[in-house]
Amino acid sequence: MIAKLLNVDESVRKMELNFETGVPFKPLYGVTDDRTLELYMHHARQESTKYLLLVTVGEESVTHGKVSDKAKTEDQNLSDSYIPGLDSINEVPNMANSSNVVEDHVLPELFSNSYVNEMPMEMPCPADSQFVSPTPIPSFVDVLPNASEGNEQGTAAEDVCTTPVEPYQNVPPIPISVVEADVEGSGCEDQTCVEEGIYGEGGILGEIEEHRIFRSKRELMTCLSITSMREKFQYKVFKSKPTFVIVRCVHTSCSWRVRAKKLVESEYWMVTKVEKKHTCPTDFKPVRRRQAKSWVVGECVKRKLINPGRVYRPRDVMDDMKRKFGVDISYSVAWRGRECAYDNLRLGTPEKSYKLLPGYLHMLMATNPGSVVNLEVTDGNKFQYLFIAFAASIHGFSYCRPVISIDATHLKGKYRGVLFTAVCHDANQQIFPLAFGIGDSENDASWSWFLGRVKSVFGVNPALVIVSDRHRSINNAVQEVFPQAFHGICMYHLLNNLKTKFRNKTKELEQHYIRSAKTYNLQDFHVLFYTLCSAVPGVKEYLEAVGLDRWTRSHAPSRRYNIMTTNISESLNAVLVKVRELPITAFVNEIRVLCQKWFHERRTKAAGCTTMMSKDIETKLEERKDRAQAMGVICADQYTFDVVDGDRNYCVDMALWTCTCRKFQLDQLPCDHVLAVVRKTPYQAYDLCSLYYTREFWHETYRGVISPIPHISSWTIPQQISEFELQPPDVRTVAGRRRKRRLPSIGEELPTPKCSRCKERGHNRATCQNPIALHPANEPECPGSNLPTRQPTHPSDQ
Repeated sequence: MIAKLLNVDESVRKMELNFETGVPFKPLYGVTDDRTLELYMHHARQESTKYLLLVTVGEESVTHGKVSDKAKTEDQNLSDSYIPGLDSINEVPNMANSSNVVEDHVLPELFSNSYVNEMPMEMPCPADSQFVSPTPIPSFVDVLPNASEGNEQGTAAEDVCTTPVEPYQNVPPIPISVVEADVEGSGCEDQTCVEEGIYGEGGILGEIEEHRIFRSKRELMTCLSITSMREKFQYKVFKSKPTFVIVRCVHTSCSWRVRAKKLVESEYWMVTKVEKKHTCPTDFKPVRRRQAKSWVVGECVKRKLINPGRVYRPRDVMDDMKRKFGVDISYSVAWRGRECAYDNLRLGTPEKSYKLLPGYLHMLMATNPGSVVNLEVTDGNKFQYLFIAFAASIHGFSYCRPVISIDATHLKGKYRGVLFTAVCHDANQQIFPLAFGIGDSENDASWSWFLGRVKSVFGVNPALVIVSDRHRSINNAVQEVFPQAFHGICMYHLLNNLKTKFRNKTKELEQHYIRSAKTYNLQDFHVLFYTLCSAVPGVKEYLEAVGLDRWTRSHAPSRRYNIMTTNISESLNAVLVKVRELPITAFVNEIRVLCQKWFHERRTKAAGCTTMMSKDIETKLEERKDRAQAMGVICADQYTFDVVDGDRNYCVDMALWTCTCRKFQLDQLPCDHVLAVVRKTPYQAYDLCSLYYTREFWHETYRGVISPIPHISSWTIPQQISEFELQPPDVRTVAGRRRKRRLPSIGEELPTPKCSRCKERGHNRATCQNPIALHPANEPECPGSNLPTRQPTHPSDQ
């Protein structure tokens, strides 16, 4: 609106606004954002005062407000009597964030027929990774109410995002991302803890002063409660109405009282009168702390819970409230207070988190163009499936080896569910996340749905290999969605199955099985497999029924490189083990934060690499070169060589890029024998490495950027999505406490915790009850320990 008045094109020139109100009270010195603009308009109406507005356009600045008569021809009055449409505070535009808001018509629609925006590739894809074009993702627009016919005004569903829409109205500001904090030093007893959502110095913990502004009545009462606990007194509500509230000390003769009123046409509250002096008797001691309610306790301790992995028990809440405020609270109040703090930090309750999910997904695609998001619901708008693939991951997969590890892990929230993941290795042998999915459980339908979206986004590579465990639904889904891809089995999961079936031979089984699975050479495999079958009767028939090509490296029809297990998937699950307890929107945001952090760190690391290969591959080549120094090389012709390695010899053909150990062919990386030939010939080791290991591919893998999502108050959501209320899925609640730890597999050995206090295993320091000896028996003697000791001379010394 201001840009229109000044005839300024916002798309070309950036505008910055700054208001100087002159309001004579401390908490508000100036107006610099859309929230404090509401206060500016309110006082301008009440006082009929025209304050100064500074509008900076590019490098030029134009000042409007009260000016001299000489400048009246150039300046305009921007008070509420001049600007039409500002009769109501709720109609104040979001001017502070106007330069950062992306117009809706350029954003991809959440429920469109296709979400994939092709990204330009500066580097060609490898020759052996020719992808088939992805197929369009099925439309989700038919599940929305009146989506096919349009909205009430007759707008077609396809045109919902082409018209400007209003941002979220009356949505409380909730933190979107969890930021790492120093939980040990972030106590709430000092006034440096400024909480989001309250104007004035000191936040919730600040002093109650006249003309102080609060965003809601709840925040006002919270500040009063914390003040009463900190100053060791109690108050009671003398009178409370929708427009004002009066509180005073519980002692009838005390003069302490506070009066606050609600601002006109606003949700803000302002303190109008404060009497801070207490005149109650010094020996007056209230029986209980009536202000220590659960939601107040939650405000006091929520900064302790910023880190999702923080272990903060109700007993710790009780101790902190006693230490900081001298207040004794019950266990139930501490537990409820901790839950209130969780709701504030985790985008609300689990039910509210589902309602925020469509808007969050829309903003995710708005800030990360080209990302693929697919949300499916059942009858009644109940959540069923969710699929997310970031644009940066879609681009980076073209520069990774075509081996995908898939796995699923259970969520631990109120509505449970399963997280599906698809990951691969980058050039530096690190985890590269491809796609994430959320469903109800591991079954044929959910796995087929997830893999179908993976195929639509990433296409089909003739050399594609999928590695997973032996779950029956995964096997059925891979055969249905990727019939041409080779499906390998995790070597470790199959070993656990063997331990379950052959319990009496676990030691011999593990030793020979792992060597048989990892060997490259077919002749070595036959020797090792024969030894395995001889040591464990019956294992031959079992493994042959599974398929030798599915669990061995030597028989695999496609290159598995070094990915013989699903460890990269299990490692990703371990990273997310704490955040899997969060509500769905907060959980999805934690996944985005993790990927954003990984991409930035690895992009920086790849940019600083000065070698031809990635750092991990360079280290591996150096180790192989050292071993190649002891090998002998006998030349047969220009391309054929005989390499003597101890008591064995290997044939290397540089024309065909082969070695009889087969490590060179299967890993696409020079083996020890090839490096021995390179040492004696003009060949270069870097020319014999696959492009997947190069520094250029490593850097190109992380060229894409995963952008953050702005605060919820800055979201711009189309009307169709903002009106769509997503409901949580139907889940049968089981009696008792929800399980948070998975059941160990057969033969799996879980690590036993070790106490850092008594150094014994089986418990930790928090639960340790062992006495600590002042003079341990195993303590080494000091140099003067052989001196005679003093004999006791008093009965008290004995």
